[in-house]
Amino acid sequence: MTELATQIAALRRPRLLIRAARFGQRDYSRARDLRRLMRVPAPPAPEHALARLLDEEARLEAARQEGDAAYSISRHVDLLIAVMAEARLLPHTPATQPQLSAI
Repeated sequence: MTELATQIAALRRPRLLIRAARFGQRDYSRARDLRRLMRVPAPPAPEHALARLLDEEARLEAARQEGDAAYSISRHVDLLIAVMAEARLLPHTPATQPQLSAI
């Protein structure tokens, strides 16, 4: 597995966040959503997008765990949707496809 795939496979998030993100994938639009989430004019390659998305998601996860008042659950779900969708674009064999896990 690639380093990004390993990071994704190691993520453990609450079941409700994972379920919401899986549900939201059907409406995911790479061009629209990555521009909005990453504040870029055009979506980068999946590897570059994933690296930035995972960094931002880690910050939100830390804020969630700390009970930070500025934490945004909707942004967190949006980031998880993008992470899941972008992970599917990584080159992989079916046995090594990264999956997020619920805790």
